[in-house]
Amino acid sequence: MSLSIAGMSWVTPLGSDVDDVWQRLLAGETAPVEILENEENGARYLVRRVPANTPFPAHSRLRRASAISRFAAAAGLAALAEVKLPPSLDRIVLVFAVSNGGVVYTRRFYSEIVKSGAQSASPLLFPETVFNAPASHLAAILGINGASYTVVGDGAVGILALKLAEDLLASDDLDFCLVVSAEEIDALVCEAYRQWRFLRNPSKPTGHGMIMSEGAGAVLLERPDESIPSAAAHASAARIEQIVPGRNFFRRSEAAAELGAVVARLENGIGFGVGSANGTFIDRAERAAVGNQMPLYSPKIALGESVGASIFWQVITAAQALKTGMLPGTLKLPAASRAFVLACGLNQQTGGLTLQLSR
Repeated sequence: MSLSIAGMSWVTPLGSDVDDVWQRLLAGETAPVEILENEENGARYLVRRVPANTPFPAHSRLRRASAISRFAAAAGLAALAEVKLPPSLDRIVLVFAVSNGGVVYTRRFYSEIVKSGAQSASPLLFPETVFNAPASHLAAILGINGASYTVVGDGAVGILALKLAEDLLASDDLDFCLVVSAEEIDALVCEAYRQWRFLRNPSKPTGHGMIMSEGAGAVLLERPDESIPSAAAHASAARIEQIVPGRNFFRRSEAAAELGAVVARLENGIGFGVGSANGTFIDRAERAAVGNQMPLYSPKIALGESVGASIFWQVITAAQALKTGMLPGTLKLPAASRAFVLACGLNQQTGGLTLQLSR
């Protein structure tokens, strides 16, 4: 089922305005790299963080909320603000995609228990430790009283969330689905990925390996129905044509074959791709699956690896490339009206989707 993108938004280490960040990506900019130090053991990690001056919604629910909830709220509200016809809250569903979740408050919550016992568990921190906390905040801020779903996975979780949105919008009871993902940075997350040998070494900042980042992305999807006015703000808005949740692989050497199977299931006539290369084995696997001739760009190289949120950065990148006819790192694209997004997670999930310009 074709789904129109009525609104889209991101919160990235390069900023949160879609057009401004897009121009910076086209200019070859990369987000600044910072050093994050683990207070417990002094370990240091390279990270890309959301700028401190990023505007966030002023709402009482967010006063004590974790960064991941603020990122999600900012992206979700901005995506809704793009539409020319605000959707009825009775006919909209919220889907939240996440991988690492609210690690900052989770670490603080359990650290206090380990140090001082169960009686020290903070009732202020606990609500932010659950995976669906950001979805709860966003639904309450928007006034959505209907269904709200949280999907947990790895770097390809966004594909599963978008597929769920497609299934939900097959119902005549719904017109829109707001799909949001967000992630936050913490030394505990960095330590995990370092133990899995995926992170770039701080002593060799130009070496191989990924750099973790934080942020959010959101798309407001509209069910195609000629009987209702479109909420799409622009005639050239993109639409998602096909969503393919891929199979899991069990060895890194199998990644290219599984990604190739996803590409084979996507329709022909693709002009370019937006991949999930992040400085790990995924880079080679994606290129092997796609071939050497297809233009393939990954925003993670400039924005960092934000796991669940990264898929939405990829979708927005593909939509912007279709709209402008430009793709970072390449010459002006030949006339292309279709693109694909390819997803490969470090915990062996794969998937993909195709986008096309609305006519």
